[in-house]
Amino acid sequence: MKKLSTSKLNYMNQLSTKDGVIAALAIDQRGALRKMLAAEGFEGDTEQAIVDFKKLVSEELTPYSSSILLDPEYGLPASKVKSPEAGLLLAYEQTGYDATEAGRFPDLIHDYSALRLKEDGADAVKFLLYYDVDESAEINERKHAFVERIGSECMAEDIPFYLELLSYDATNADNGSKEFAKVKPHKVNDMMVEFSKERYHVDVLKMEVPVNMNFVEGFAASDEDVVYTKEEAMAHFKDQSEKTDLPFIFLSAGVSAKLFQDTLYFAKEAGSTFNGVLCGRATWKDGVSVFVKEGEEATRQWLRTVGKKNMDDLNHALSETASSWHKKFN
Repeated sequence: MKKLSTSKLNYMNQLSTKDGVIAALAIDQRGALRKMLAAEGFEGDTEQAIVDFKKLVSEELTPYSSSILLDPEYGLPASKVKSPEAGLLLAYEQTGYDATEAGRFPDLIHDYSALRLKEDGADAVKFLLYYDVDESAEINERKHAFVERIGSECMAEDIPFYLELLSYDATNADNGSKEFAKVKPHKVNDMMVEFSKERYHVDVLKMEVPVNMNFVEGFAASDEDVVYTKEEAMAHFKDQSEKTDLPFIFLSAGVSAKLFQDTLYFAKEAGSTFNGVLCGRATWKDGVSVFVKEGEEATRQWLRTVGKKNMDDLNHALSETASSWHKKFN
């Protein structure tokens, strides 16, 4: 069992429910939110719209979440209107990745550090890394060193380090494909092993589920789409849980609220001891259309009704499926 400093333990408690479940809301999207606004036909000041939408989500939905994940570039105004009970995670990475060379290399927000995120009220530092376990050692060693530096910064500031890992296949750009679904369990679960090593000083792993649920027996649209039987998919969830001693939480990856909740029950049935979620678009994405087409007040009403229901349903699912991280830390 990993020993946490008093400072990190206090921060972890601020980010979680009293039972040690991380029921966090994610709206650190920048490029993705810009695209969502454009897809709905938004005309106007996009930069301001991103700030305003984040504020609405934070103000209306943080009363129902244990914490919120924001970015310091657009999200600091939203951090000022969150529920005082909710903890704050701040993203350290720039949106997207470097597309000028192979490897999907990350970069940090240039005028930020773990210290500055902490000064802006963060209870944890979140960093997103795209990682392909099968890519060359030259590429992956660069990424290992990058994460080591962030882990060391967080140790120096005595603040939790949440590492978000997104798998990909350097030889297949389509993460939604049947071909990728076949290799996803290996990609996801093996990178989890790597970043659970003590040298990275990660406190919480933010993970994809280890299968694409659209290809799981019982979830797939047709028999031809089945890549994993129910038993095989469950084995991958159980394997994932056994790959780490660290707390880990699931990201929603933009799927529907219902599919995400169904996935949590599936994970629990499989024996996964996941410790919560950082759920973004599954909670609020349908509110973007309302924001663009009907304005702020209508968005508020949507968040207070549909958005709140999404949160309530998710919290109910978590109460029945998630395990306490208290069992993994002391």
